[in-house]
Amino acid sequence: MSPAVVYLVAGVGLLLGAFLPRLLHERAISAPIVVVGVGLVVGWFVPNELRAAPAFHESLAAHVTEIAVLIALMGVGLAIDRPLMWRSWRTWGKTWRLLLIAMPLCIAGVALLGWWVMGLAPAAAMLLGACLAPTDPVLASDVQVAGPSVSGQEGEPDDEDDEVRFALTSEAGLNDALAFPFVWFAIFLATKGPVGEWVWHWLAWELVGKIVVGALVGWACGWAFGKLVFRAHWDSLRLADVGEPLLGIALICTTYGLTELAHGYGFLAVFVCALALRAAERGHEYHGRLHLAIEHLEAILTLLILMLLGVSLSSGQLAGLTWPGVIVAAALVFVVRPLAGWLSLWRTSTLDSRERWTTAVFGVRGIGTIYYLGFATSEHTWDDERTLWATATFAILLSVVVHGMAATPVMHHLEERRERMRARWEARSGRRKERGGQRRAQAQQRAER
Repeated sequence: MSPAVVYLVAGVGLLLGAFLPRLLHERAISAPIVVVGVGLVVGWFVPNELRAAPAFHESLAAHVTEIAVLIALMGVGLAIDRPLMWRSWRTWGKTWRLLLIAMPLCIAGVALLGWWVMGLAPAAAMLLGACLAPTDPVLASDVQVAGPSVSGQEGEPDDEDDEVRFALTSEAGLNDALAFPFVWFAIFLATKGPVGEWVWHWLAWELVGKIVVGALVGWACGWAFGKLVFRAHWDSLRLADVGEPLLGIALICTTYGLTELAHGYGFLAVFVCALALRAAERGHEYHGRLHLAIEHLEAILTLLILMLLGVSLSSGQLAGLTWPGVIVAAALVFVVRPLAGWLSLWRTSTLDSRERWTTAVFGVRGIGTIYYLGFATSEHTWDDERTLWATATFAILLSVVVHGMAATPVMHHLEERRERMRARWEARSGRRKERGGQRRAQAQQRAER
């Protein structure tokens, strides 16, 4: 392929990234669907030796998607304005339910279907469940909070009051890290022999220890850098005053590197670091500048990965897909996740029935799945590797199409319904105040007589 063609493809891709979000705003088709389709078309003109199918390049797929997820996690953490402290623990109640109930149910459901319907070995079925369990912080922007603006105010005034958007955003920020213990469980199941020989180590370290390390390192980094950039005694160190946008990238690399050296979960650390940085000076406009820089970089990487995913479809990425795999992927999107999410949010007073179902259904699968599968297949050779890749890819494509087409109209419907309910409540409140004023006036008149 000539360099001119490479530049042409890159230019077309970047133009799509610049124009598509605006052209498709409030449309029933999302930019990721179009980008994957363009990648598929481009793939037919790319020589076979240059086509990039994750199934054939596990390590490359893992590294590229790792960077994209890290950048997305920093952006999601900066977007959330709700504090994560002991006194506000209950305001995150829906998040904990989705993480501690819905995600394990999704893992168990997909693993069981993988073993029973697809005939996978127990370890491979567990890996499929773990890789498909996390919702995606990269592709779920249509159902997430908008984040801070450069003026220091929220992008959408009601974002933090929108319990659906907050639940989906916070879930996507945390479960990309919390799926890792189950990926390790699958790897151990395939490599370490009988479960009784290693399960206690897995429980103590992979499930608990690494999560604690990641949370502590992430919070320490966010707290320290927050003190430095917002309240340093030397003017030259207060980067918030000059709006330096590179701090976000520096924080991602520093926090992730320190956490991985400490053998904790780096994804969790980066998200917690962003939360801590936001908490350091919650209303400062610098958060908007950081978020904007992260958002632009995330958009470019997302565009690249989605185009490569589209290209991979023309190079055998779905060659290992079987009808049982199609059934399992469809069951995840249409049955397993919606039911698991609804059960986890049952009896949640802050969500009505429609909001509960919306939160349950919109568990977008995406780039995090590619990372986990690339990581696991580079750690161990799996007999059903091609089938795992094909099934996971089909699940991502199905999620991109279904959730991408439904997100805008469904979220608009909820917002309009919320506005109508708020207007009714304000009207009733106004009538009550008016009646109260009339009663007081009548009482005063009677007293004067």
